[in-house]
Amino acid sequence: MNRRTFTKTVLAGIGAAALPALPEAQAQKRLKIGITMLIFGAVPRTPENLEPALKDCSELGYYSFETFASVLEDWDKKGTLGALLEKYPIPLRSAFVTVNLTDPAQRKDQIAMLQRYATILKKYGGSYLVQSPNGPRTGYVFAEHKANIIAALNEYGKAVTDLGLRTGLHQHTGTVVETREETYDVLNAIDTRYMHFAPDIGQAQKGGTDAAQMVKDFAKIIDHMHLKDFKGWEHMGGYCPLGEGKVDLKSVLETMEKANPNANIMHELDGSQNMPYTPRQTAEISKKYLQSLGYSLRT
Repeated sequence: MNRRTFTKTVLAGIGAAALPALPEAQAQKRLKIGITMLIFGAVPRTPENLEPALKDCSELGYYSFETFASVLEDWDKKGTLGALLEKYPIPLRSAFVTVNLTDPAQRKDQIAMLQRYATILKKYGGSYLVQSPNGPRTGYVFAEHKANIIAALNEYGKAVTDLGLRTGLHQHTGTVVETREETYDVLNAIDTRYMHFAPDIGQAQKGGTDAAQMVKDFAKIIDHMHLKDFKGWEHMGGYCPLGEGKVDLKSVLETMEKANPNANIMHELDGSQNMPYTPRQTAEISKKYLQSLGYSLRT
Protein backbone atom coordinates (compact mmCIF):
# COMPACT_ATOMS: atom_id res chain seq x y z
CA MET A 1 0.00 0.00 0.00
CA ASN A 2 1.51 3.36 -1.04
CA ARG A 3 1.30 6.58 0.98
CA ARG A 4 -1.61 8.01 -1.02
CA THR A 5 -3.71 4.83 -0.67
CA PHE A 6 -2.85 4.63 3.03
CA THR A 7 -3.92 8.25 3.62
CA LYS A 8 -7.23 7.74 1.78
CA THR A 9 -7.92 4.62 3.79
CA VAL A 10 -7.22 6.34 7.11
CA LEU A 11 -9.33 9.38 6.22
CA ALA A 12 -12.19 7.17 5.06
CA GLY A 13 -12.05 5.29 8.36
CA ILE A 14 -12.04 8.51 10.36
CA GLY A 15 -14.96 9.87 8.35
CA ALA A 16 -17.02 6.74 8.84
CA ALA A 17 -16.27 6.71 12.56
CA ALA A 18 -17.30 10.34 12.82
CA LEU A 19 -20.72 9.70 11.31
CA PRO A 20 -23.40 9.48 13.99
CA ALA A 21 -25.15 6.15 14.28
CA LEU A 22 -28.69 6.18 12.94
CA PRO A 23 -31.24 6.23 15.75
CA GLU A 24 -33.28 3.05 15.89
CA ALA A 25 -36.41 4.98 15.00
CA GLN A 26 -34.78 6.06 11.71
CA ALA A 27 -33.64 2.59 10.66
CA GLN A 28 -35.36 1.07 7.66
CA LYS A 29 -38.35 -1.05 8.66
CA ARG A 30 -40.06 -3.28 6.13
CA LEU A 31 -42.78 -5.05 8.10
CA LYS A 32 -46.28 -3.64 7.58
CA ILE A 33 -48.22 -3.91 10.85
CA GLY A 34 -51.88 -4.84 10.75
CA ILE A 35 -54.33 -5.48 13.56
CA THR A 36 -56.92 -8.05 14.61
CA MET A 37 -60.39 -7.01 15.68
CA LEU A 38 -60.46 -9.18 18.79
CA ILE A 39 -60.50 -6.48 21.45
CA PHE A 40 -63.10 -4.46 19.56
CA GLY A 41 -65.59 -7.30 19.47
CA ALA A 42 -64.67 -9.81 22.13
CA VAL A 43 -67.10 -8.69 24.83
CA PRO A 44 -69.66 -9.40 23.52
CA ARG A 45 -68.61 -11.09 20.28
CA THR A 46 -71.12 -10.04 17.65
CA PRO A 47 -70.74 -9.38 13.90
CA GLU A 48 -72.05 -5.84 14.41
CA ASN A 49 -68.85 -4.88 16.24
CA LEU A 50 -66.88 -5.17 13.01
CA GLU A 51 -67.85 -1.77 11.60
CA PRO A 52 -66.72 0.43 14.54
CA ALA A 53 -63.52 -1.62 14.71
CA LEU A 54 -62.84 -0.99 11.02
CA LYS A 55 -63.48 2.72 11.50
CA ASP A 56 -61.01 3.02 14.39
CA CYS A 57 -58.26 0.88 12.89
CA SER A 58 -58.53 2.52 9.50
CA GLU A 59 -58.25 5.98 11.06
CA LEU A 60 -55.21 4.88 13.09
CA GLY A 61 -53.41 3.73 9.96
CA TYR A 62 -52.95 0.00 10.50
CA TYR A 63 -52.13 -1.67 7.19
CA SER A 64 -54.63 -4.54 7.27
CA PHE A 65 -57.06 -6.37 9.53
CA GLU A 66 -58.11 -9.81 10.70
CA THR A 67 -61.39 -10.94 12.20
CA PHE A 68 -63.20 -14.19 12.94
CA ALA A 69 -64.10 -16.23 9.87
CA SER A 70 -67.61 -16.64 11.25
CA VAL A 71 -67.99 -12.85 11.37
CA LEU A 72 -67.02 -12.55 7.70
CA GLU A 73 -69.48 -15.31 6.84
CA ASP A 74 -72.29 -13.51 8.68
CA TRP A 75 -71.72 -10.28 6.75
CA ASP A 76 -71.31 -12.17 3.49
CA LYS A 77 -74.58 -14.04 3.95
CA LYS A 78 -76.38 -10.72 4.42
CA GLY A 79 -74.75 -9.39 1.25
CA THR A 80 -73.24 -6.41 3.08
CA LEU A 81 -69.55 -7.30 3.47
CA GLY A 82 -68.42 -5.82 0.15
CA ALA A 83 -69.98 -2.44 0.87
CA LEU A 84 -68.52 -2.42 4.39
CA LEU A 85 -65.00 -3.07 3.12
CA GLU A 86 -65.32 -0.36 0.48
CA LYS A 87 -66.34 2.13 3.16
CA TYR A 88 -63.13 1.83 5.19
CA PRO A 89 -59.67 1.86 3.50
CA ILE A 90 -58.09 -0.94 5.51
CA PRO A 91 -57.66 -4.20 3.57
CA LEU A 92 -58.87 -7.57 4.78
CA ARG A 93 -55.84 -9.80 5.29
CA SER A 94 -56.85 -12.82 7.34
CA ALA A 95 -59.51 -14.72 9.24
CA PHE A 96 -59.35 -16.77 12.44
CA VAL A 97 -61.00 -20.13 13.02
CA THR A 98 -60.85 -22.84 15.70
CA VAL A 99 -60.41 -26.37 14.35
CA ASN A 100 -60.71 -29.78 15.96
CA LEU A 101 -57.38 -31.59 15.81
CA THR A 102 -58.02 -34.52 18.13
CA ASP A 103 -61.18 -36.23 16.83
CA PRO A 104 -60.70 -37.93 13.43
CA ALA A 105 -64.46 -38.40 13.13
CA GLN A 106 -64.85 -34.62 12.73
CA ARG A 107 -62.14 -34.19 10.11
CA LYS A 108 -64.36 -34.33 7.02
CA ASP A 109 -66.73 -31.69 8.39
CA GLN A 110 -63.81 -29.53 9.54
CA ILE A 111 -62.30 -29.57 6.04
CA ALA A 112 -65.64 -28.53 4.56
CA MET A 113 -65.83 -25.65 7.07
CA LEU A 114 -62.29 -24.51 6.29
CA GLN A 115 -62.93 -24.53 2.56
CA ARG A 116 -66.12 -22.57 3.04
CA TYR A 117 -64.35 -19.92 5.10
CA ALA A 118 -61.36 -19.84 2.74
CA THR A 119 -63.66 -19.21 -0.21
CA ILE A 120 -65.28 -16.24 1.53
CA LEU A 121 -61.92 -14.85 2.62
CA LYS A 122 -60.48 -15.10 -0.88
CA LYS A 123 -63.61 -13.51 -2.38
CA TYR A 124 -62.89 -10.29 -0.47
CA GLY A 125 -59.14 -10.16 -1.04
CA GLY A 126 -57.91 -11.97 2.07
CA SER A 127 -54.97 -14.32 1.84
CA TYR A 128 -54.47 -16.13 5.16
CA LEU A 129 -56.56 -18.46 7.31
CA VAL A 130 -55.37 -18.77 10.91
CA GLN A 131 -56.10 -22.16 12.50
CA SER A 132 -56.28 -22.40 16.29
CA PRO A 133 -56.59 -25.81 18.03
CA ASN A 134 -59.53 -27.02 20.05
CA GLY A 135 -59.63 -27.59 23.78
CA PRO A 136 -60.18 -28.59 26.52
CA ARG A 137 -57.10 -29.60 28.46
CA THR A 138 -58.92 -31.34 31.31
CA GLY A 139 -57.50 -34.85 31.47
CA TYR A 140 -55.56 -34.19 28.28
CA VAL A 141 -52.42 -36.18 27.43
CA PHE A 142 -50.61 -34.76 24.41
CA ALA A 143 -48.78 -37.97 23.50
CA GLU A 144 -52.08 -39.78 23.07
CA HIS A 145 -53.25 -37.27 20.46
CA LYS A 146 -50.06 -36.18 18.74
CA ALA A 147 -50.51 -38.40 15.68
CA ASN A 148 -54.07 -37.15 15.11
CA ILE A 149 -52.99 -33.53 15.59
CA ILE A 150 -50.25 -33.85 12.96
CA ALA A 151 -52.50 -35.68 10.50
CA ALA A 152 -55.31 -33.16 10.91
CA LEU A 153 -53.03 -30.16 10.46
CA ASN A 154 -51.54 -31.61 7.29
CA GLU A 155 -54.96 -32.30 5.80
CA TYR A 156 -56.36 -28.93 6.86
CA GLY A 157 -53.32 -27.16 5.46
CA LYS A 158 -53.64 -28.83 2.08
CA ALA A 159 -57.39 -28.13 1.94
CA VAL A 160 -56.73 -24.39 2.34
CA THR A 161 -53.63 -24.10 0.14
CA ASP A 162 -55.43 -25.96 -2.65
CA LEU A 163 -57.77 -22.96 -2.77
CA GLY A 164 -54.86 -20.55 -3.20
CA LEU A 165 -54.55 -19.23 0.35
CA ARG A 166 -51.88 -19.67 3.00
CA THR A 167 -52.57 -21.07 6.45
CA GLY A 168 -50.78 -21.70 9.72
CA LEU A 169 -51.06 -23.25 13.16
CA HIS A 170 -51.88 -20.75 15.89
CA GLN A 171 -50.81 -22.28 19.24
CA HIS A 172 -52.99 -21.06 22.08
CA THR A 173 -53.38 -21.39 25.84
CA GLY A 174 -56.21 -23.65 26.92
CA THR A 175 -55.98 -25.74 23.75
CA VAL A 176 -54.35 -29.03 22.79
CA VAL A 177 -51.24 -27.19 21.55
CA GLU A 178 -50.26 -24.90 24.40
CA THR A 179 -46.90 -25.66 25.99
CA ARG A 180 -43.42 -25.22 24.56
CA GLU A 181 -42.97 -28.98 24.23
CA GLU A 182 -46.29 -29.43 22.44
CA THR A 183 -45.66 -26.51 20.11
CA TYR A 184 -42.14 -27.58 19.18
CA ASP A 185 -43.13 -31.24 18.73
CA VAL A 186 -45.94 -30.31 16.36
CA LEU A 187 -43.96 -27.77 14.35
CA ASN A 188 -41.10 -30.21 13.89
CA ALA A 189 -43.49 -32.83 12.51
CA ILE A 190 -46.00 -31.02 10.25
CA ASP A 191 -45.73 -30.85 6.46
CA THR A 192 -44.62 -27.25 5.99
CA ARG A 193 -45.48 -27.32 2.29
CA TYR A 194 -49.06 -26.80 3.41
CA MET A 195 -49.16 -25.84 7.08
CA HIS A 196 -47.02 -22.97 8.33
CA PHE A 197 -46.70 -21.35 11.76
CA ALA A 198 -48.88 -18.38 12.70
CA PRO A 199 -47.92 -17.87 16.35
CA ASP A 200 -49.51 -15.77 19.03
CA ILE A 201 -46.44 -14.59 20.92
CA GLY A 202 -48.43 -13.30 23.89
CA GLN A 203 -50.17 -16.66 24.24
CA ALA A 204 -46.76 -18.36 24.02
CA GLN A 205 -45.37 -16.20 26.82
CA LYS A 206 -48.43 -16.84 28.96
CA GLY A 207 -48.10 -20.58 28.32
CA GLY A 208 -44.54 -20.62 29.65
CA THR A 209 -42.61 -20.33 26.39
CA ASP A 210 -39.86 -17.80 25.64
CA ALA A 211 -41.74 -16.14 22.80
CA ALA A 212 -38.73 -14.36 21.29
CA GLN A 213 -36.71 -17.58 21.19
CA MET A 214 -39.62 -19.49 19.69
CA VAL A 215 -39.82 -16.96 16.86
CA LYS A 216 -36.08 -17.33 16.24
CA ASP A 217 -36.36 -21.12 16.22
CA PHE A 218 -39.19 -21.23 13.67
CA ALA A 219 -38.78 -17.97 11.75
CA LYS A 220 -38.41 -19.82 8.44
CA ILE A 221 -41.99 -21.09 8.59
CA ILE A 222 -43.62 -18.03 10.20
CA ASP A 223 -45.62 -16.03 7.67
CA HIS A 224 -48.31 -14.69 10.00
CA MET A 225 -48.24 -13.57 13.63
CA HIS A 226 -50.38 -12.13 16.38
CA LEU A 227 -48.13 -9.49 17.93
CA LYS A 228 -49.31 -9.45 21.53
CA ASP A 229 -47.77 -8.41 24.85
CA PHE A 230 -48.35 -10.07 28.23
CA LYS A 231 -47.80 -8.89 31.79
CA GLY A 232 -50.07 -11.14 33.86
CA TRP A 233 -52.35 -8.54 35.40
CA GLU A 234 -56.08 -8.88 36.07
CA HIS A 235 -57.27 -7.23 32.87
CA MET A 236 -57.61 -8.47 29.28
CA GLY A 237 -56.65 -12.06 30.06
CA GLY A 238 -53.33 -10.85 31.45
CA TYR A 239 -52.38 -9.17 28.17
CA CYS A 240 -51.67 -5.48 27.64
CA PRO A 241 -50.93 -2.87 24.97
CA LEU A 242 -47.61 -3.31 23.18
CA GLY A 243 -44.59 -2.23 25.18
CA GLU A 244 -46.25 -2.56 28.59
CA GLY A 245 -45.49 -6.24 29.23
CA LYS A 246 -42.85 -8.94 29.36
CA VAL A 247 -42.60 -10.07 25.74
CA ASP A 248 -39.36 -9.11 23.99
CA LEU A 249 -41.21 -7.45 21.13
CA LYS A 250 -38.11 -5.73 19.80
CA SER A 251 -36.35 -9.07 19.35
CA VAL A 252 -39.42 -10.63 17.74
CA LEU A 253 -39.71 -7.85 15.19
CA GLU A 254 -35.97 -7.81 14.48
CA THR A 255 -36.08 -11.55 13.81
CA MET A 256 -38.97 -11.20 11.40
CA GLU A 257 -37.37 -8.22 9.64
CA LYS A 258 -34.47 -10.50 8.74
CA ALA A 259 -36.32 -13.76 8.17
CA ASN A 260 -39.51 -12.69 6.40
CA PRO A 261 -40.26 -8.96 6.07
CA ASN A 262 -43.33 -9.84 4.00
CA ALA A 263 -44.97 -11.72 6.87
CA ASN A 264 -48.36 -10.59 8.15
CA ILE A 265 -47.73 -9.04 11.56
CA MET A 266 -51.08 -8.39 13.23
CA HIS A 267 -51.22 -6.56 16.53
CA GLU A 268 -53.76 -8.14 18.86
CA LEU A 269 -55.13 -7.67 22.35
CA ASP A 270 -57.83 -9.60 24.21
CA GLY A 271 -60.84 -7.87 25.65
CA SER A 272 -62.41 -8.29 29.06
CA GLN A 273 -64.97 -6.76 31.37
CA ASN A 274 -64.01 -3.50 33.14
CA MET A 275 -61.03 -2.74 30.91
CA PRO A 276 -58.75 0.16 31.94
CA TYR A 277 -58.67 1.37 28.32
CA THR A 278 -61.13 1.54 25.46
CA PRO A 279 -60.30 -0.70 22.50
CA ARG A 280 -59.26 2.33 20.48
CA GLN A 281 -56.97 3.56 23.25
CA THR A 282 -55.16 0.21 23.32
CA ALA A 283 -54.61 0.48 19.56
CA GLU A 284 -53.33 4.05 19.97
CA ILE A 285 -50.88 3.08 22.73
CA SER A 286 -49.60 0.18 20.66
CA LYS A 287 -49.26 2.39 17.60
CA LYS A 288 -47.07 4.83 19.54
CA TYR A 289 -44.89 1.96 20.73
CA LEU A 290 -44.45 0.69 17.19
CA GLN A 291 -43.57 4.20 16.04
CA SER A 292 -40.93 4.39 18.77
CA LEU A 293 -39.30 1.35 17.13
CA GLY A 294 -39.29 3.06 13.75
CA TYR A 295 -42.48 1.65 12.25
CA SER A 296 -44.75 3.99 10.35
CA LEU A 297 -48.38 3.24 9.69
CA ARG A 298 -50.60 4.49 6.87
CA THR A 299 -51.33 8.20 6.83
